[in-house]
Amino acid sequence: MKKVFAVLLLVLLATVVFAGAANESKSSGSGRVVVYSPHDADPLAAGVALFEKAYPGITVEVVAAGTGELAQRVVAESANPQGDVFWGGGADTLAAYVDYFEPYVCANDSVIAEAYKDGKDLWIGESPLPMVFIYNKKLIDEKDVPTTWEGLCDPKLKGRIAYCSPAKSGSAYTQLCTMLFSQKTLDDGWKLVDKFIANLDGKILSSSGNCHKLVASGEYAVGVTIEKSAVLYNDNPDIGYIYPKKNSAVPDGVAIIKGCPNKENAKLFVDFVTGLECQKDQNTNWKRRPVRSDLPPVGLCELSTLDLGDYDFAYAANNKAAIVEKWNDLPINH
Repeated sequence: MKKVFAVLLLVLLATVVFAGAANESKSSGSGRVVVYSPHDADPLAAGVALFEKAYPGITVEVVAAGTGELAQRVVAESANPQGDVFWGGGADTLAAYVDYFEPYVCANDSVIAEAYKDGKDLWIGESPLPMVFIYNKKLIDEKDVPTTWEGLCDPKLKGRIAYCSPAKSGSAYTQLCTMLFSQKTLDDGWKLVDKFIANLDGKILSSSGNCHKLVASGEYAVGVTIEKSAVLYNDNPDIGYIYPKKNSAVPDGVAIIKGCPNKENAKLFVDFVTGLECQKDQNTNWKRRPVRSDLPPVGLCELSTLDLGDYDFAYAANNKAAIVEKWNDLPINH
């Protein structure tokens, strides 16, 4: 009996030590991690708070701005990086800046589909993002809401569409490319864009975060935005949204900045935002679509139900500078 008791005691002690070590492992780490992020303020703050709770020894410093502005900041600081992690922004934009990111295979790699990861592990998708047309029911009859990219060129919508500059916003860049790829050829795509910008009637926003807000406030009847912004109005009876045909679902991504000063903490942050706890919280509380294959989206339709077009990710990533330059040369920008 004494021998049995001794064995049980040893097992119990080993379990306690193992549990303590596991807990210490999760809460280990010290110092800081600097996160560059274009995410909306509330889900960004929620994710940071969860990380700091899991790793109380690490302080998160956030630099918030648009995707394009942050990407240019990473380039400007490349000789002496100040940031550690780039959290957010369309993966097609991140892919255009892979020279400034570190390769890293995150701890959740096995539950993230290859389509949502860089082939050299320079960025990792963390939330697929379909595009939507959000609309104010007080300003437009639901039967008149466009369901296609061509529908945005309806003369009845002239000057009534909220859209952000693709030179400033990663999501707006993805929207521009989705529009281009919705046509048979790129030339046809640019002809569609010409008609679209003529219908904007000289009005173009500098922040994609304002597209849904200005539709909700009644300044615009329709806005081109991302799913995660539109679903925040699910309880507002005056606001609706539709998923256009020939849509895209490019993921927001997360990447470690090359030469960053806090690389180990950056790895912990990447693992955390792609981890089960953060992904579940972002989906449940902020309606962001999980990238994990083991976490079905709550409150969102399945991607398989959407009309997804043929989005040429490689072209969008490899030709971003040229596409943005062509956009900047269009009459609306002068």
